[in-house]
Amino acid sequence: MAGARNEPPPLASGEFCLGIDLGTNGARMIAVDGEGRAVARAVQPMPPPERRGGRAEQDPQIWWQAVLRAFALLAGEIDLSRIRRIAVDGTSGTFLLLDETGTPRGSGIMYNDARGGAAARIAAVAPGESGAHGAASALARLMAVRDADEDARVLPALHQADWIAGRLAGRFGVSDENNALKMGYDPVARAWPGWIESLGVPRSLLPEVRPPGALLGPVAPAIAHLTGLSPRAEIRLGTTDGIAAFLATGAAGIGDAVTSLGTTLVVKVLAEQPVFDGESGVYSHRLGERWLAGGASNSGGAALLAHFTAERIAQLTPALEPERPTGLHYYPLPAKGERFPIRDPEKSFEISRRPADDAVFLQGLLEGIAEVEALAYRRLAELGAPAPRRVLSVGGGARNEAWTRIRGRCLGVPVRMAVETETAYGTALLALHGGPPPGAGAA
Repeated sequence: MAGARNEPPPLASGEFCLGIDLGTNGARMIAVDGEGRAVARAVQPMPPPERRGGRAEQDPQIWWQAVLRAFALLAGEIDLSRIRRIAVDGTSGTFLLLDETGTPRGSGIMYNDARGGAAARIAAVAPGESGAHGAASALARLMAVRDADEDARVLPALHQADWIAGRLAGRFGVSDENNALKMGYDPVARAWPGWIESLGVPRSLLPEVRPPGALLGPVAPAIAHLTGLSPRAEIRLGTTDGIAAFLATGAAGIGDAVTSLGTTLVVKVLAEQPVFDGESGVYSHRLGERWLAGGASNSGGAALLAHFTAERIAQLTPALEPERPTGLHYYPLPAKGERFPIRDPEKSFEISRRPADDAVFLQGLLEGIAEVEALAYRRLAELGAPAPRRVLSVGGGARNEAWTRIRGRCLGVPVRMAVETETAYGTALLALHGGPPPGAGAA
């Protein structure tokens, strides 16, 4: 279910909106004023998820206690009773099972849990454009949990961000369109598709879905008393960490693109129509009446660190010559296999021509990743997305100015580092505007 955007009233002077980001290793908060300026920040670390074989799990109470401690830290920066709206983002695909009171039944199943096993069954019934394809999808992991535990088959599922928002509002069972995508939600029809029930997952155990930024409800009185929040504070539905990071950059127009230069290479571009390619992992998140199309390559920072330490890269960077291409045309990968923009599980990076000069070799690697980035945007354009008109960069690699110049040459459009890259900031803007910021998702 999805309703029309209900834009909230402007903030009064001295009032704030709050974004909460649940990351892999911490809870982060950023409060913004009515102009979208960050006025206070708080960070509370969390222990890493537990890994057992292919499983990745975390006690949901760790998330909740980290949020409460972050509120206590934030109270040293601003008056929490002046916060009017709150939204939460979480790691995409992380979910948990609840009882009828909203109490977790077991651990949270993390986004990188590898217990899948149901991918083939999903592929047999789901259309190619569904975000539920792949062993790592939330739906595949939910089915694996249900297959292994008969008691789990009667418990409703909810995503990480939804549960934290539910704790704040005292209301569970509601999710947003971005978090629900990898559980199989159809963002075009704005409904749970019928084929999910054919897999033995009753729709009654899946959350009601609304647009990001929609009103969930007022903060629960007990939570207001516990934290110092005003009982008038509203809890708004959030989004995934990836979408929040995109919103944080200020990308707002059709053709605005964001490249994340982290361990992997992730590209996203704002489009008027959705594009999908399930086999390549290309799918589109809904942002109001517009779409955020994206894909992820295995190339990226991990491919660089297979050859150089971060310290060595910093040492060599002054010797790079961005305006003088090496002509090496590498396709850097950290291990065998690539999904996007080329789908080839056997593809590997074989160095047939390693220059003796480490600086030249490093530049060849950086050029190669830039060429993969350009190919990724061309592939999205072939699927129907717009060509990027500018590229904003986030992630550790965005700080390398020489690499930025190399990427600008390869992409042929302006490339710059985003001014704001904190995921919690994007979620604060979502709370401020009651949806994607004007221009990013408005019709």
